[in-house]
Amino acid sequence: MSQVLVIIPARYDSSRFPGKPLAIINGKSMIQRVYEQAQKASLVNEVIVATDDQRIFDHVRSFGGKVEMTDKNHKSGTDRCAEVSQRHFQASVIVNVQGDEPYIHPEDIDKVIEPLLKPNGVDISTLATPILQTKDIDNPNVVKVVFTPSKQALYFSRSPLPYLRNIASDRRLNHHTFHKHLGIYGFRQTALFVLTSLPQSPLEKAESLEQLRWLEAGYKIHVEVTENDSIGVDTPEDLERLTV
Repeated sequence: MSQVLVIIPARYDSSRFPGKPLAIINGKSMIQRVYEQAQKASLVNEVIVATDDQRIFDHVRSFGGKVEMTDKNHKSGTDRCAEVSQRHFQASVIVNVQGDEPYIHPEDIDKVIEPLLKPNGVDISTLATPILQTKDIDNPNVVKVVFTPSKQALYFSRSPLPYLRNIASDRRLNHHTFHKHLGIYGFRQTALFVLTSLPQSPLEKAESLEQLRWLEAGYKIHVEVTENDSIGVDTPEDLERLTV
């Protein structure tokens, strides 16, 4: 039986929103809400917050959560997850749940886990949702993904993907289903250790998307589709929209 560990990376020093994990949303901190949603996923055995800040560490302990300190010099949440997973070799599946999505759906976490539990399955899985607003197609903060009928990722981009030739920009959604990539990843633990040892790749540097490093290295990324869009919090203004 595979052991599934959810790790929630949580940094205090965000350039756009310092202290974001401790921000209060309707009476609870953001990190507590993410933690509790992850615990509700039926395929998850354990949830751990990975942080580099004593304030976040103490807060997670205060609501009864599990938390571990990690190196301050990690460049990504994936690197932080890899450090924690090295201390939990009993977990064969690691899930990186973003610490700024307080209303993530537990069933979507399970969707990411399921392909990793199958024999001879994939090494990496993630999530996408259909884009419903034309403005999101051109928004570089909305990462687009294209994948095969068997749900294998072909490419991720901040640009419109795919480009629809000879179609007016306001009519693109009438001609194609575009997909937004949601930043949750599941890994087989053995693959995670290799992925975080790889050097940055040219495509990763070009788009500032670490998953392109994995594709360039020859790894397959499985993409499940959900109708639930994520409600991420990147700025204090995003938080205000959640607390009204």
